[in-house]
Amino acid sequence: MNKIGIICHPTFGGSGIVASELGKGLACKYEIHFISYEKPVRIDVNEPNIFFHKVTVPMYPLFEYPPYELALTARIVEVVKEQNLDLLHVHYAIPHAYAAVNAQQILSINNITIPIVTTLHGTDITLVGKSPFVLSSVNYAINQSTLVTCVSEDLKQQTLKYFDLKKDIKVIPNFIKIDKSNISKRRKNHNKTFVHISNFRPVKRTLDVIKIFNNIQKKIKSELIMIGDGPDLEKTKGLVNSYGLNKSVYFVGKSKDIESFLRTADLFLLPSEFESFGLVALEAMSFGVPVITTNSGGIAELVVNAHNGYTCMVGDIDNMSLKAYDLISNSKLYSKFSANALVTAKKYDINKIIPLYEACYLDLIN
Repeated sequence: MNKIGIICHPTFGGSGIVASELGKGLACKYEIHFISYEKPVRIDVNEPNIFFHKVTVPMYPLFEYPPYELALTARIVEVVKEQNLDLLHVHYAIPHAYAAVNAQQILSINNITIPIVTTLHGTDITLVGKSPFVLSSVNYAINQSTLVTCVSEDLKQQTLKYFDLKKDIKVIPNFIKIDKSNISKRRKNHNKTFVHISNFRPVKRTLDVIKIFNNIQKKIKSELIMIGDGPDLEKTKGLVNSYGLNKSVYFVGKSKDIESFLRTADLFLLPSEFESFGLVALEAMSFGVPVITTNSGGIAELVVNAHNGYTCMVGDIDNMSLKAYDLISNSKLYSKFSANALVTAKKYDINKIIPLYEACYLDLIN
């Protein structure tokens, strides 16, 4: 049985979720070894063939910021040696690809060769990665990876634009596990329910979510569920207070059960400044929920304008409000969009995407 090491962020972000679900899906055929500073939220080490190796970061008074990259590199070297891993799959360029490549160099001194698959997810390239402070390091890590994949065609083009790459990038989209019970969900007959899920960073434009909802709730009785946490949370709550929407906007924090909210949702709002793919939008669509989003990034490859949702210019609050209201107030149009959303989601079922990664693994291992 081949052994795959997966290095990822352990949090609720899209890259960590994709990495976790990928590992769980592969565990029926491979030993999967997760390496991170905390156990990824969606994995269960009690399941067969799933293992977790914690990265312990030393705290030295000399350092204002703990040297996580060094600790991660050392831990990767240890796990590869101890577990005889056959391949490393790293998600997110910073710091994972950089640490994995350094570990690869250390292992080569001991005549240990291990291929690295690096998957780029979005802001590791479009926001952080292209910063002049880290660009050369990210460029090095990507070029030294054995194989590079990314989650959308748009992200591929962004990467080729900002980095001096010596190799091709393979596009393998994000995925979800389609639950057949999703399509039989029961909708409420009274309030219209809008949902937003994010890490509340500025790029997610959560203030726009509130502004859109404020416009809509003036015309139709509705409620908004805000799921997640992050730096813009207090600003967002402040805007809700200023609009007097406290009784119709609910902040539920981080949730491991977003399905329960999506089952009752009528529309998903994602007015991001940029989405490399839009995994949360895909999850909403798997419940037949149309999406109102922007036309910036790979999200436009998933949400097709006037088909399974609407894509608008970033910051165009009035147009997004208008499209959202027109959709939820037209039952015939809504049913069409809802059905199209589910059809689209099925194209990204985990059982169709995992074999694409598996083929990459076997090609490199063999």
